[in-house]
Amino acid sequence: MRKGANISKDVLLNPSVSSHRVIIPLYIPKEEDYYKEAYQIFEYCLFSVIKTSATQLKISVISNNSCDSVNDKLYELQKKGFIDELIIEKEAVGKINSILKALRTAEERLITITDADVLFCNGWEEAVSEVFEAFPKAGAVSPVPVFRKHFHLTANIWIRNLFSKRLFFKPVKNVAALTRFANSIGWPWLDDKWKDAIGTLTSKNGTVAVLGCPHFVATYKREVFQELPKENSKFKLGGDSEYLYTDEPVLKMGGYRLSTYDNYAYHLGNQIEPWMNEVYNSVLEVPKKESTYSKFAVLKRNRLEYLFSEYLFKKILYFKPIKRMLLKSKGLTSTQINNFTS
Repeated sequence: MRKGANISKDVLLNPSVSSHRVIIPLYIPKEEDYYKEAYQIFEYCLFSVIKTSATQLKISVISNNSCDSVNDKLYELQKKGFIDELIIEKEAVGKINSILKALRTAEERLITITDADVLFCNGWEEAVSEVFEAFPKAGAVSPVPVFRKHFHLTANIWIRNLFSKRLFFKPVKNVAALTRFANSIGWPWLDDKWKDAIGTLTSKNGTVAVLGCPHFVATYKREVFQELPKENSKFKLGGDSEYLYTDEPVLKMGGYRLSTYDNYAYHLGNQIEPWMNEVYNSVLEVPKKESTYSKFAVLKRNRLEYLFSEYLFKKILYFKPIKRMLLKSKGLTSTQINNFTS
């Protein structure tokens, strides 16, 4: 039996204003062994992004079958106002599907998707937005440049800049950060051949961006997700999931996949090291300002351009003699070309 009137009926929503959402999928099934320090690392991620953001962010955390002790702590963080949206899945739905829980309803102009083991540094949001502003066709921008991404899902950039000096190899801006990224994925060191040059694109106003965009942290324009598959991913992790749900949508909308020239975040892995504490403790909380993200150019799908760059030009780009010729024209020496094509 229903008695009385529902006071929410016919009342318009009045959401708080934000132009940028950060989505963090989290999987900590236990707090021991491999995951012993995972929650502390997640807190580094959460609080560093809150402190360093230039605008008022909304943060979504999706707990993907994490243990009860972790979920209890997440709930406490939400009650204190550090998390805007908390989704707790008791069944493992996979990394991409957990992201989709928040992504399909997100309305913010920019959406950052980050792994839970990323430490954000001061200036990251400003640097990312600078790339979006300087390159109207930017669809995804990472605050972390990594090595050898210049040919990875960048055919649409190359085809538009084949004969332009705006696409050129430059010295790596932050060698120490590039080395730390290599360490975070299990490499004990980084040979010089991996860190002496990096593919870049320079805008008309002089802003430099790096070709390519890693998966572990990236900011997207909202419209690229108009091209999301309607069904969920079949994989818990890996497979073609990241390509289908975060890479291909950018390309289908004609967007460039880029990174900032300098490094503004660190991939931490699963163990805390002394330098991580030092970087985290050096992070400063900055005052928030009103965003201008609504002024960013809107991407529009061009099916013919997508098919030409991804299914025809990409094959030409990977033909070794042509690749070597392109690398030479873009500033690499013979020795560097041998290293880049070996």
